[in-house]
Amino acid sequence: MLTPPTLPGPLRHPSPGMSLWHERGSSFPIIAMGGDLLGDAGGMAEGDDAISSVRQFRRFALVVCVAGAVVQLVLTAYYLGMGHKATPRDVPVGLVSPAAKQAAVIDLLEQNGVFRVDVFASVTELDTAIKRREVYGGVDVTAAQPHLYTAGAAGPAAATLLRTTYTTVVAQQNAEQLKALAQQGDTVSVAQAQLLATPPQITDVVPLPADDVSGASLGFLTQALALGGTIASLGLGRLIPRTRRSWRRAAGHLTTLFLYAVSSAAVVLWSMSWFGVGAGANHAEMFAIFALVSLAITGSTAGAVALLGPAGALVGALYFTIGTVISGASILPEFLPAFGRVLGENLPTGAGVQAVRDDLYFPAAPIGSHLLVLGLYAGVGCLLVLVTNLLPNRSDRVSELDLEVRDRIEGNEVREPVTIPSLNP
Repeated sequence: MLTPPTLPGPLRHPSPGMSLWHERGSSFPIIAMGGDLLGDAGGMAEGDDAISSVRQFRRFALVVCVAGAVVQLVLTAYYLGMGHKATPRDVPVGLVSPAAKQAAVIDLLEQNGVFRVDVFASVTELDTAIKRREVYGGVDVTAAQPHLYTAGAAGPAAATLLRTTYTTVVAQQNAEQLKALAQQGDTVSVAQAQLLATPPQITDVVPLPADDVSGASLGFLTQALALGGTIASLGLGRLIPRTRRSWRRAAGHLTTLFLYAVSSAAVVLWSMSWFGVGAGANHAEMFAIFALVSLAITGSTAGAVALLGPAGALVGALYFTIGTVISGASILPEFLPAFGRVLGENLPTGAGVQAVRDDLYFPAAPIGSHLLVLGLYAGVGCLLVLVTNLLPNRSDRVSELDLEVRDRIEGNEVREPVTIPSLNP
């Protein structure tokens, strides 16, 4: 029940048209004017809302700062762990050597676990193995002076490692021969001196193009494909939950994935032509590989979105942030930790890099295993999209939980019904 309060001072006699009431049990007067409730209670409510909004903003800002710091910490540790001290392990190299020298040369190369030596009967077999990317290079020690064969297109890091190791060993052996001759007091002939002073012979069987001496183009192409696929995946993450399940939605989503893969491959191939990258490659094969890489990234991400909702789009972001580092484009698989090497080769980015490298520079190399990995990611992802779209939706509507989560993610206002109390006593 509402009773008139006793008002002090100038409010003792209210103006016409305005009545004051005091709610029993409340210390705040309520002013009724023209049937509207205006008063300190409403002002306090607005103040409480403002305080609540400020507190929510502070909590949100704190969560964002903490989450950003944690993500930065994790990514920094991951990047430095993978590439800060890239140590070669079991780098495959070839050896052509007489039987009497094989054991000594193999022990010399494999003593620290850096190289894994495969023996070949002739230089021709070694050359074939290099062009098939079975080994990164090799050395022929059948002649008086050893001869090194490398493949710069397989990876500048491996070629540099082979060249450095080879020249160091040859220089040490020549120094030991000169020292032995000096100790014996023998005279060094002109021919022998010329032989010892001759720089070691090095042949690059599969060199990098003159326009890409650092071999960085492959890494840039991979990043462009992964980043484009990530952006497309984020868009799909917002698109899929907006429509009801049906075969039409399944056809539309799959068509979108295929169209994006084709357009992405065309754009990458066109941009390569601006800088002369891949000028001598088979453009039809390159187009097909780029399209498959793009479909593997976006298709698998779309499948994750179909299972997990918009949060599944983070799979595409992981391909870019995690997968590109261990893809083998900038850091060769043999220079990565064992975990990074295995994971990188089995992600779409890693399989795509190896397939593109082989098709660009090593047409004789088999790429079936890389295409299989890409095909599995693309096929499984598209299958998940198809199945989840064809599953019956019993309620034939979007769930209230999905609506609430989507509204909060998109920043839409979430309104809840409020019961207005009656003023009648």
